[in-house]
Amino acid sequence: ASNNELVRTKTLVKGAIVLIDAHPFKSWYESHYGLKIGVKKGSTALDDDVKKSDHVQRKLASRQKGRELEQAIDNQMASGRLLAKITSRPGQSGRCDGIVLEGAELHFYQKMMHKK
Repeated sequence: ASNNELVRTKTLVKGAIVLIDAHPFKSWYESHYGLKIGVKKGSTALDDDVKKSDHVQRKLASRQKGRELEQAIDNQMASGRLLAKITSRPGQSGRCDGIVLEGAELHFYQKMMHKK
């Protein structure tokens, strides 16, 4: 936020960095690619022994060819929170659009958060 009044009143503005719930993204990724992500190192991932048709198995295998997930995003999925940036101007109801941060931009904001 640009000044203390916006922080004090918790006003959402365009370009603000916010923490969002990772569960919807995690469940979509797991259903789309057929892989568990965000599993913490100490716990074990339980594989569901659900029978999948041959067509579904081929589709998941073809999707995994170009799949690549950054370690920083996987760590955020494990914690249950994702850093996102608001790209629209929120209206009266507080609804807004945004993007999930990744790459150099994610590392920059994680470093800034760690300094605080």
